[in-house]
Amino acid sequence: MGEYDDVCVLVPTLNESETIGPVVESFSAEGFDDILVIDGGSTDGTPSIAEEKGARVVQQRGSKGKGQALQEGFELTDAPIVLMLDGDQTYRAEDAKAMLEPIFDGRAEHVIGDRFADMESGAMTRLNQFGNGVINRAFALIHGRDYQDILSGYRALTREAIERISLTEDHFGVETEMAVECVKHNVRTEVVPIRYLARPDESETNLRPFRDGADIILTLYKMAKTNNPLFYFGSVGAVSTIVGVVLGAYVAYEWITVPKTSHEVIAVLGASAILFGVQLLMFGVLSDMIVTLNREQTRQLEDLAERLSDEPPADGVGPAADGPAAGEESVGAADEAEAEAEREPSPTSSRSD
Repeated sequence: MGEYDDVCVLVPTLNESETIGPVVESFSAEGFDDILVIDGGSTDGTPSIAEEKGARVVQQRGSKGKGQALQEGFELTDAPIVLMLDGDQTYRAEDAKAMLEPIFDGRAEHVIGDRFADMESGAMTRLNQFGNGVINRAFALIHGRDYQDILSGYRALTREAIERISLTEDHFGVETEMAVECVKHNVRTEVVPIRYLARPDESETNLRPFRDGADIILTLYKMAKTNNPLFYFGSVGAVSTIVGVVLGAYVAYEWITVPKTSHEVIAVLGASAILFGVQLLMFGVLSDMIVTLNREQTRQLEDLAERLSDEPPADGVGPAADGPAAGEESVGAADEAEAEAEREPSPTSSRSD
């Protein structure tokens, strides 16, 4: 493997008529013949333009979201490698070689294109840059890996990596989910610098910063439940404990300064919040221990399976590729010798005649 013939270029689109043509043409010029466009119901002629330029176009079946489009695209192609990108002409076909090199060399199963390494002026608003920075830092804190640009839409994945991860997000949270799944399943990931271009003036973005940003942050937090349960449960437990301590301190202050003032309800709430928070913290620690143990066992099983698959079979062990087994051959030869002996007259009987 290592040729562009093994690569499917997967492009989810929605009303990208101004840019999809140049995108398909640029990748065709780089030598990619398998270009799959998953259209989410465009009304501006995007599918017909993509077909005219030589792409294979499939209408999206499920919900009209980028995540669902990618999931359908992964199912529709059996190519050993999938190179996915947006159809808005912000990613260059010239960077495809750098994106695929870690996979061709066997260093990675999942490659992320880092947009911040070389970003064209005006390619991203300051609000989006700030949001991306917050999400990347949160991802590194929660999941323990610094992928630098987890929201990048320019990625390359092997077929094995696609089969190991599980995607459920329908919209723009899919990149975050993909990054978390790769951490969770120990998919070898490499980040490469790319050139990120500004969208053409006539092209409109489908991204809604606040709504999609909230969806991405929620996805990041939800997926911590199985990948970093200590953070998932511990964060809520810590907040609950802090609230309980603040309420308890207020009740104690009022009881000392104004002896006749009674705050039984607040005291009960504070105590309940502290108990709830401590229980969540303990549950988070136990869950984290279970997840860590499960990862270690999974890693050992994978190493054992890899060693067994690499070891050649011992001589004389197992059935031969062709013909009967050695034992069966010996038994068959003995039976034939015995039958031949019965057919031939013995010397004793000849002399008696």
